[in-house]
Amino acid sequence: MRWNRASRGATTNGTTRTRSPIGAERDPRRVVAFSDAVTAIAITLLVLEIRPPRDTEHLMRGLLDLWPSYLAYGVTFLLIGQMWVNHHVMFDHIRSADRLLLLLNTLLLMVIAFLPFVSSVLARAFEEGPGKRTALVFYGIVYGTAAILFNVIWEYAKGGHRLLTSTTDDATARAISRRFRPAPAWIAVGTALCVVHPIAGLIVVAAFIPFYWLPIKGEVDSIRRTRAQAAHDGPA
Repeated sequence: MRWNRASRGATTNGTTRTRSPIGAERDPRRVVAFSDAVTAIAITLLVLEIRPPRDTEHLMRGLLDLWPSYLAYGVTFLLIGQMWVNHHVMFDHIRSADRLLLLLNTLLLMVIAFLPFVSSVLARAFEEGPGKRTALVFYGIVYGTAAILFNVIWEYAKGGHRLLTSTTDDATARAISRRFRPAPAWIAVGTALCVVHPIAGLIVVAAFIPFYWLPIKGEVDSIRRTRAQAAHDGPA
């Protein structure tokens, strides 16, 4: 795809696109490739935060004592994986990226790259005892920031249908918005609960995982329609 500027008033499938206000539009494939690389590095670094026991004489006990590290690793791995999936959900429907979208995506990647450190802080707090509440609130704030950025990126991209693909209709855009919007509030509730009861708060945040791994019905229907149309049209 060439770098270009969207024309004001251009119409696709009955939807009017407005000019992107921030710079030229660019092919999003490089954005996705770079985002995949950052996510892959972050998710790999998680395991490096698990330190093997030094006392090999009582190795089994040492391995069992590392349960906070295993827990932090598992929860964070699945949450980063969830971010990766939902990032692809967004960019499957984004046809181009302007300067502001690139900035917002960079901020999201900055948060993702920070997650191995956040996971390490959480594991250390549970291993040593003190600081559990602070560590969980810190964890929740970072994830809440990522959830907010997902919403900001998607709402900006779909505003006026300015950066979306021609096959992404309003129903699909709304379906994705409905999935993303509860996340900041959900995480905020879990984070606030961590102040009162750390374990209960962690359970609320962890419950975020299975819900957000579920497919987005409206988005899946859109992908099926696009593939059916492509099969019907045949090769160009």
